[in-house]
Amino acid sequence: MELLWEVAGWGGAVAILSAFLAVSMGWIKAGKGFQAANLVGACAFIVNGAFHGAWPSVVTNVAWFLISAVALFRMRAGRKSTVGEAAPAQLPGVPDTTGQLAVVERTPAAGCA
Repeated sequence: MELLWEVAGWGGAVAILSAFLAVSMGWIKAGKGFQAANLVGACAFIVNGAFHGAWPSVVTNVAWFLISAVALFRMRAGRKSTVGEAAPAQLPGVPDTTGQLAVVERTPAAGCA
């Protein structure tokens, strides 16, 4: 039975690290697949951490699970912006999950035609 908990822990590590690698390398967007991998990985880490009595790890992974679950729920709900609602801010270093393209127009410098 102990082998099962160890396999769960290593499987969780593979799921989370693979998702992080894929998003970081630009192979996938931080969408449903990324969040699902984080959710499954966190569950596996919770099981493994509880078996080993690593309670700080368990608490961290419960938070990780909840963050992924909420993100998946919000994606599934298809949250649409309403008129007057501000667009979400894009923070540096955080992958863009909005799917929107930025259009930058060049304005001529003063005195140039």
